[in-house]
Amino acid sequence: MPLVRAATAPDLNRNRLVLTGRICVRPGVVPISFYGSRHTPVPELHANLSNMVVQWRYLPHLVLPVKIKKIELRDGYKRFHHLTIDLGEAPRRIVALVGPNGCGKSSVLDGIMLRMGNVGSKGGRDQGYHSMFGTPYQASNSIFIELENGSVNEVLAERKRSGKRATMLSFRSSYRYNNQVKVSAVQATNPIAQNNYGASVAGDLDEKMEENYRRLHAKYNHYRDSTDSKPSEAKAKIIGDLNKSLTTCLDIEIENLGNIEANQGTLYFKKADHPKPFEFNVLSSGEKEVIDILLDLYLRQEDYDDTIFLIDEPELHISSAIQRKLLIEINRLIGPNCQLWVTTHSIGFLRALQEDLESQCQIIEFKPGIRYAAENITLRPIKPTVQVWRDIFETALDDLAKLVSPRRIIYCEGRAEPGPSGRERGMDALVLNEVFGASRPSTQFVSSGGNTEPDQRSAIALSILSKVFPSVEIYVLKDRDIVSGRRATEQDRQRYLKENEDSHRVLKRFEIENYLFDEEVIKAYCASEGLMFDAAKYGSLVSNIVDDDVKQLTGAIKKVCGIDTSISAERFKINLAKAIKPGMVVYEELEACIFQRQ
Repeated sequence: MPLVRAATAPDLNRNRLVLTGRICVRPGVVPISFYGSRHTPVPELHANLSNMVVQWRYLPHLVLPVKIKKIELRDGYKRFHHLTIDLGEAPRRIVALVGPNGCGKSSVLDGIMLRMGNVGSKGGRDQGYHSMFGTPYQASNSIFIELENGSVNEVLAERKRSGKRATMLSFRSSYRYNNQVKVSAVQATNPIAQNNYGASVAGDLDEKMEENYRRLHAKYNHYRDSTDSKPSEAKAKIIGDLNKSLTTCLDIEIENLGNIEANQGTLYFKKADHPKPFEFNVLSSGEKEVIDILLDLYLRQEDYDDTIFLIDEPELHISSAIQRKLLIEINRLIGPNCQLWVTTHSIGFLRALQEDLESQCQIIEFKPGIRYAAENITLRPIKPTVQVWRDIFETALDDLAKLVSPRRIIYCEGRAEPGPSGRERGMDALVLNEVFGASRPSTQFVSSGGNTEPDQRSAIALSILSKVFPSVEIYVLKDRDIVSGRRATEQDRQRYLKENEDSHRVLKRFEIENYLFDEEVIKAYCASEGLMFDAAKYGSLVSNIVDDDVKQLTGAIKKVCGIDTSISAERFKINLAKAIKPGMVVYEELEACIFQRQ
């Protein structure tokens, strides 16, 4: 049997292999064999093969996680002169391509299919479709794709030997036609693992609903016969599986699978306020879209268990509330060893990515105004800060983005007058938005003037916003100069918190510069910038980082870092804020003060 790859036992254990076949350890070691069923996990592998180099051979039904790490579309592919999407060494399960209409999101999916191929039944398109210049386009030379577990050629060769070549990709175009399903005759369908029906490129019409209805009946028949179930039991099982997905998105359920022999070859549904079951053909376009997508994914679950799913703008005809639920359900239906690439600019999908699927997704933003057709462009996953989310939501909502992004507003001291286009100018707010932008993307820090003005402005905001947007939390954050005539102590701070509303917070240190100029932060900043930290000079400047007024030391702190070029105090402080990361003492103290009111 041909050799597939070499790996250490911990690597095999991390990938959580599920296999049928045998494992051989060589050379110079007694072979170890393991036999099991396709769905039997083998946790003892790690113990048996610890610290050994394992070479394993082709195994039928081997399931490996499959993820794209990097893709390059070179030499004028469609809209791009030379586009690189780099997901890094740890690509996530969901890759969302976000941007306005016409930015080229769908072209990326086409490029993946052209290089990895064999999808659908539409036959693809001519060279004018794939090449910017209308000339023959050589995908094998001009499209580079790096996978997490090997090169494209190696992985495709493995899958061809295992009989899983056709299920490398699963594609849904945005042009879905499912207006009517009315099957009047039973006929055979090709195995779904052949992947030879539906769209072949993003511009194709994706007609799958009728054939999937036939496949659903075939699945019912197979389950009934293989489990020796009664017809009613088998139908209840299949309908129950489908309704588990369907009811998470819509307020309808499948009532029965229809009867082809009786010229009732369609799905029938029920709804709480409807007097009798009604057929698929009378559903709204949005309901049909949801059912079409969920049914297709349900039917593919068994054979497409290590697949890259490509779904082009699945939000067509679907309201934003349903969009969010749909993406969550799509993620549930797709197997754990799969990757999902989805293109979107919808509100609901963006919300799901921002809040529900944040830890599982990477977002690639196609910003307007970039010369994609004329220059080499590299796109990497965005850092999900408040401002980035605001920019993305503007694609879907234009100027309404400001109403949907922040969930928590924190008024702090600093320059209240905004800059151009409402840009924040207060130092405290700029710093704190930088520090917590990625970890708290729904929080917005806002400057509102001197010591007493945050109280006044927050009171106005509470009285107005709490009525219009009751879910918005509003806090007041103050420096530790809350008493007059003397320096406030920790006891003063605790007394202030006890005597004021829960919405009030107070910094433990004198002011924001006492966090920025902390030795831990200065060292991290110097290390990231390749600068030499002068510990002796720092020690002579700062004796009490908690209580001293260190703002006046900005110029001297720059010299501690070895900075002798011209850089504004504001820019220097923002750069220091970027060096504050989770796990640092400064970060944890700020987080406790602001979000936990400690």
